[in-house]
Amino acid sequence: MCTPRLAEGVFVFTTVKENADLKGVRPQMRFQEEEGETLILLRDDVESHGLPYEYPCRMITLDVHSSLEAVGLIAWIATELSRHDIGVNPVSGFYHDHLFVPEGREADAMRILGQVIAGVSKV
Repeated sequence: MCTPRLAEGVFVFTTVKENADLKGVRPQMRFQEEEGETLILLRDDVESHGLPYEYPCRMITLDVHSSLEAVGLIAWIATELSRHDIGVNPVSGFYHDHLFVPEGREADAMRILGQVIAGVSKV
């Protein structure tokens, strides 16, 4: 059974160059790109370090250990959310998929996810 779980706090995306002073910063996720390192972290953390950021959002974790080779789960969820004009930035970790939805739309997203998941479990 897939259960969505809303994380506490508002997350943001930022990027830093090599050798940036990140003492005390605890990113939720990080990804190295050619242009720099992308970090997803709590807005309070990024503001306390004076870093620029974009996309204030809320993180919804899907409490199901899905295979990294699974086909279609995130596409299906993103499609359902888009039908309600909710964008999503999905990130897959080793154990879970995480959905970053715009701040202020998290209650709508949780409701929609609950309905979609309930519909699937009835099949």
